[in-house]
Amino acid sequence: MTARPFVIAIDGPAASGKGTLARRLAEHFGFDHLDTGALYRATAFLVLEQGGDPADPVIAARAAGLVYPRLLSDPRLRGEAVSAAASIVAAIPCVRRALLELQRDFAVHPPMPAKGAILDGRDIGSVVCPAAEVKLFITASAEERARRRVEELRQQGAVAIFVDVLQDLKERDARDIERRAAPLIAAPDAIVIDTTRLDADTVFERASNLIARAIKEKECQQ
Repeated sequence: MTARPFVIAIDGPAASGKGTLARRLAEHFGFDHLDTGALYRATAFLVLEQGGDPADPVIAARAAGLVYPRLLSDPRLRGEAVSAAASIVAAIPCVRRALLELQRDFAVHPPMPAKGAILDGRDIGSVVCPAAEVKLFITASAEERARRRVEELRQQGAVAIFVDVLQDLKERDARDIERRAAPLIAAPDAIVIDTTRLDADTVFERASNLIARAIKEKECQQ
């Protein structure tokens, strides 16, 4: 009988650093990584590309069914318009249902030769992978997240105004937290790491130590 892959769930609000951490951890432990936010950005991109309304459940659900793996790495998904629309489509229950099995299938069957799976998003530990061996909730103050986002945008050559970015983040947080379908929430057994005053290396060290300990414990139980 084949052992179930080791699964790590990383949740948190926008610009908290969870994606960067997830990619670094995946490389460190030899796991495959799925940025589940990219699924919603891809859905939003397809809606906008067709001139549709991201808030229309029928159009958004149809687009979710058309998402394909190669689209997830398309740089156009990182645009501000797509990101804003992604927050809207992510609040639609039928869209979340359409993408749920895709996420769960990745967790159960990560591409070879990965030793496990890391998924980051908003509801991984609470809904997508409630049985994940490690659940992390990465957060930071809205102001610090806005500062990071502004820095990222400016490095890309985009014009970014702090107050506008901060307002956008607060609006996204409200949509994520208040939506009925799989709201942004830390799972009861998730380990919360507030990165407001921590650098990336410190966060990585803390998270990797937790994961290494959990992997060792699982190996001892087998």
